[in-house]
Amino acid sequence: MNTAAARFHLSLAKRSIFTLPDAAGVGIECRSGSVWVTVDHDPRDIVLAAGERFEGNQHRRVLVSALEPSCITVSGSQPAALPPQEQPARAPWRLRSHRMSPA
Repeated sequence: MNTAAARFHLSLAKRSIFTLPDAAGVGIECRSGSVWVTVDHDPRDIVLAAGERFEGNQHRRVLVSALEPSCITVSGSQPAALPPQEQPARAPWRLRSHRMSPA
């Protein structure tokens, strides 16, 4: 897995919502406008104006709601490690290779 810094810019129309399923280690910077950041099971109201930044530090879903037309930068320069999970169950069957390429 490539853990190089990933960064992208996103324009949000007023009242649009951007969802991050796991915001641990992710940064959200408001470049213009204003956004409301909602973290699952967190009672805080986090409103970012232009130039302000939020850093996710927990494995929780985050919603970014545009209060007005806005532009944000999302970066994941320091992704957090996922919590340990149990071994996945093996599938009871396997597909055999017929040496054919998908159409």
